[in-house]
Amino acid sequence: MSCILSSPQSPIKSTLPKKKKEKKDRATMPPRYLNAGQGNEERPEDNKSKLFGRRRTIHQLFGGGKAADILLWRNKHLSGAILAGVTVTWFLFEVVEYHFLTLLGQVLIAAMLLIFIWSNGAALLDRNQPKIPEIILAEKAFKEFSLAFHAKLSRSILFFQNVAMGRDLRLFLLAIASLWIISVVGSFCSSLNLLYFGYIAIQILPVLYERYEGEVDHLALKGSRDLKKLLHRFDSDFLNKIPRGPVKEKKYR
Repeated sequence: MSCILSSPQSPIKSTLPKKKKEKKDRATMPPRYLNAGQGNEERPEDNKSKLFGRRRTIHQLFGGGKAADILLWRNKHLSGAILAGVTVTWFLFEVVEYHFLTLLGQVLIAAMLLIFIWSNGAALLDRNQPKIPEIILAEKAFKEFSLAFHAKLSRSILFFQNVAMGRDLRLFLLAIASLWIISVVGSFCSSLNLLYFGYIAIQILPVLYERYEGEVDHLALKGSRDLKKLLHRFDSDFLNKIPRGPVKEKKYR
């Protein structure tokens, strides 16, 4: 009889430690966050925990067009080609110390030799002659580029005018401080180095933030809370204990 009673209880007892272990593992697991590309649904309360309290995605902050696709590596081939071209240009002018006129002359010599071989080879092989002006300076593409450049330049000048007029005092002071920092940094390094490393930062940091957005926002929110607690503790433990004299009231006649 004792064997019959104990036999159904044995599998129940064997499963209890496993359930406790699973609960313990779930409790010790770190929080998991969804990246920007894994889900588009956002709750209204999630905007409070985002960096700088923003409500738009990184892609929308960069304009949401081709420039945003290049900076966020949505088109990997184009982004990689631009990054490689910028790196080669920086290497030639900064490391190899090429002069602009020297590089321009050598590039034009190579282009002339290439066109000479192409045109003569096409004549011998009954191929079409190269039509470089139609390829490089296509009328439709040139007009689209001119219109887009004109629109961007007009917006930039209008934005600069609004900031310079001082309608937003905070933005006006922030712009002056930023320009002053750029001028100080520019005195310690060349303009080409500054432009290159600035482009590298713009090309790499946004895509890293987009991939680890949840973790970065969580750490930034936690850091801001800890800093506020530290400042409050410093104010209550040190600043409030400084003796202050009585405030004299002014007598008005």
